[in-house]
Amino acid sequence: MQLFSLRYLKEKILDHNNGKDYKVINFIEKYGNKLPHPFILFNIFTIALIFTSYTLNQINFGVEDTLITNNFILVENLFSYLHMRKLIESMPDIYINFPSLRVVILMMMSIGVVEKVGFFNALMRKYLLGIPNSYLTAAFIFTAINANVMSDAGTIFAITMGGILFSSVGRNPKLGIIVGFAAASGGFTANIFVAGTDALLSGITQEALLAIDKKEIINPLCNYYFMVAATIVLTISLTIFTEKVISKVVDENNHKNLDILNSLKLTEEEKKGLKYSFYGLIFFLIIMGVLIYPENGFFRNSEGKFLPTSPLMSSITTIIFLLFSIIGIFYGIGKGVIKTTKDVANLFQEGIVQAAPLMVTLLSSSIFIYLLNKSNIFKVLSIKGAMLLKDLNVSSYLLLIMIILITTLINPIMTSGSTKWVLLAPMIVPMFNILGVSPAYAQLAFRIGDSATNIVSPLQPALPVVLGLLYQYQNEKKIKSNEILGVGSVFSLTLPYAIVILVSLITLMTIWYYLKLPIGPGVY
Repeated sequence: MQLFSLRYLKEKILDHNNGKDYKVINFIEKYGNKLPHPFILFNIFTIALIFTSYTLNQINFGVEDTLITNNFILVENLFSYLHMRKLIESMPDIYINFPSLRVVILMMMSIGVVEKVGFFNALMRKYLLGIPNSYLTAAFIFTAINANVMSDAGTIFAITMGGILFSSVGRNPKLGIIVGFAAASGGFTANIFVAGTDALLSGITQEALLAIDKKEIINPLCNYYFMVAATIVLTISLTIFTEKVISKVVDENNHKNLDILNSLKLTEEEKKGLKYSFYGLIFFLIIMGVLIYPENGFFRNSEGKFLPTSPLMSSITTIIFLLFSIIGIFYGIGKGVIKTTKDVANLFQEGIVQAAPLMVTLLSSSIFIYLLNKSNIFKVLSIKGAMLLKDLNVSSYLLLIMIILITTLINPIMTSGSTKWVLLAPMIVPMFNILGVSPAYAQLAFRIGDSATNIVSPLQPALPVVLGLLYQYQNEKKIKSNEILGVGSVFSLTLPYAIVILVSLITLMTIWYYLKLPIGPGVY
């Protein structure tokens, strides 16, 4: 579709003023797009790592580990027969046993089912279309934040629905588009659902932790309590900011358009599908109750409890897989899109297809992390860093803030969250472990920084769609011809939202930290 073509948008919008006002933005976009694909990028990192390990080994770079083993840890030379042979022999196992791969495949299969049958789309439309106009902004922001369970498709859903909903009640659709973009992409770290992102990042954290601690288990729910609280806090802060500040900046003349809204009402098949999905949820909860409630229940540990460890905690990935699968299958049956068992298998296959690009990237990143752990480079740096922080008496809270700010600065020029975390986790995670702080907190700090500045990145994949929708509504409403739409126009509105999101999440983390509340099951 020409409307969403990046080249078309540049010709019609960005080049309208020859980009004179956006030199820095255009520079970042131009050279950021020249970065190789993450698969190639990690192969380059791996080659650089091998030669770096050789150099550091030759100069006897290491550290006297006074914190864990009391041994001298030397950087290993990866450029040797021993390590290269081991890599070639073990490559299939390195890849298949990479925690992120194991978890993400199951998660993407089940999430693919509920997404492909249209469950999330129908659920969110039903929720939004039934909300009174007086609560529309808060309801839409809450929905947009949770739409990121559909990944990039959730962001597209949010910005599209934003324009339609705000237009339907006579408000400027431009405001709805920007709010949807800010909530879905800027609030990417928050959700009341468990998403593929939770599985992917926890797998990377687990792999990075193996360099120091082979016993602690990091599961996809390690940040869940905080994520749920963040969803509520961001809904409140973004709603207040939108109504008290941004709505005063954007023209709020009548833009009412009910035609598109009427076309989004649920069909009878979708209503039936949602009813069946509710039956599926009840069925799942009954089964879980039977397995959990008894004192000697299937999912309880030997002491009859769930924390700190139990079959329940170690089975989280499987439980989430079954939950989404059951809901999606029941919805599909009710809607009529699942008629035979072949349809169920095909939906799972489509989920795997969605995971394929990630599976390719995980091949090179798994090898990179494996060699990084074998080299001891980040282990040495982690110990040196931890010893320095202990000597300087730097608090773990200040360390969290530093991680947030570093990630915030990196994010606009490297939008892939998994790529950034693969690079940062091998040093940050062991350092936190050595300092006696749960690595789940390091992951949380990263997610806060990774979320806030998504909406001010020239490399954001959804940006062309945002511009396309804004341009479409501008044409329809015949806004002044001298008003120029461009990346700068979007960022002038999203930058304040990025600041609000960052401040809100840091404030929430501060409260959580000092009240010593768990950020996930058993994680303090």
